[in-house]
Amino acid sequence: MAKYQLLRDRISIELPAIDLQQAPAATDGQLALAHTPDYICAIESGTLSAALQREIGFPWSLAMAERARRSVGATIAAARIAMGLLSTGNAGQGLTGQGIAGNLAGGTHHAYADKGGGFCVFNDVAVAARLMQAEWSRHYKNSRKPMQVVIIDLDVHQGNGTASIFANDASVFTLSLHGEKNFPFRKEASDLDVSLPDGCLDEPYLQALDVALAQLHQRFQPDLVIYLAGADPFEGDRLGRLKLSYSGLQARDHRVFDWAHQKHIPLAFCMAGGYGHQIDQTVQVQVNTYCIALEYWQKWARPR
Repeated sequence: MAKYQLLRDRISIELPAIDLQQAPAATDGQLALAHTPDYICAIESGTLSAALQREIGFPWSLAMAERARRSVGATIAAARIAMGLLSTGNAGQGLTGQGIAGNLAGGTHHAYADKGGGFCVFNDVAVAARLMQAEWSRHYKNSRKPMQVVIIDLDVHQGNGTASIFANDASVFTLSLHGEKNFPFRKEASDLDVSLPDGCLDEPYLQALDVALAQLHQRFQPDLVIYLAGADPFEGDRLGRLKLSYSGLQARDHRVFDWAHQKHIPLAFCMAGGYGHQIDQTVQVQVNTYCIALEYWQKWARPR
């Protein structure tokens, strides 16, 4: 848990151009876009069964429930800022968002509609994707096609909860690069899954990502990218089992941000997993992601 404060402190000192804001709490109505009412109520009231609580991986408390809501709220806020959906505006007018915004936490992709898992309570990217689609529809008064969202999940663990939630939703494309033998051991089918062997190094990882992004380009035309920039493929991660270096992860981030930038697609990102033997290394990976995000935000702001 300490990595979140460390990340915030380093960004505040080293990247003052980044505007840090307090995460809002997601409402019941927002959570219900991706989660069942019974599950939302059980988390709020602390009445989740012991077995389901163990599946999440830490004990219930009021603070836990509040943090889970705010983790979702932060990804919602990032997506709204990236898209320019902070106000309804006039129907038919173009959106004028910041292009790129991020959540210092989030990426809780193991949460299903009716249960959590793997340290994930609510699925922030699923809620944010569904809410952005609803707000897009209101903005354009149904005068345009349904909003298309791609979730590029580069956490080392497969986004099983996200894949399950969007299994029958053609308007959301789920892409996951992950360790083949890593958690979760029973994986769900994403729209595009790329399984990587233990010990995978920079070059084969980046080659696999290039192929995946090319396939994504051929198969789907998104209006919003949600990017899970997991730090856990790093070679110093306790749980990752891959062997990416700092430079390899920076190249990964450059590829994703550049893919969206070249197409002028707004991008919201979150930090997802990271469990380094040395916590400072995990935080460094995440700071590097923010440096690259800031670079592309500055490009977005320039006249095209």
